[in-house]
Amino acid sequence: MYVGRDLSELSMTPKTQWKDSELEYYHHSFQQITGYLNIEGSTMQKEIIKEIESRGGLHRNEADWTSGTRPTFD
Repeated sequence: MYVGRDLSELSMTPKTQWKDSELEYYHHSFQQITGYLNIEGSTMQKEIIKEIESRGGLHRNEADWTSGTRPTFD
């Protein structure tokens, strides 16, 4: 579960000052409602994507069924 600043506070904060967890959470949230976003929401979604890309993408900090937490070489 996400524990952090809400979108009303973050909307007044530059994306460069957002935490990675905030970018990841709101990126996922906007992905789920893309079809319902107005122009303002679509613009915010694009800004979040640009900031994620400028930071080098999203990085996993935990393992799942398809990948571990670090590369394994055979």
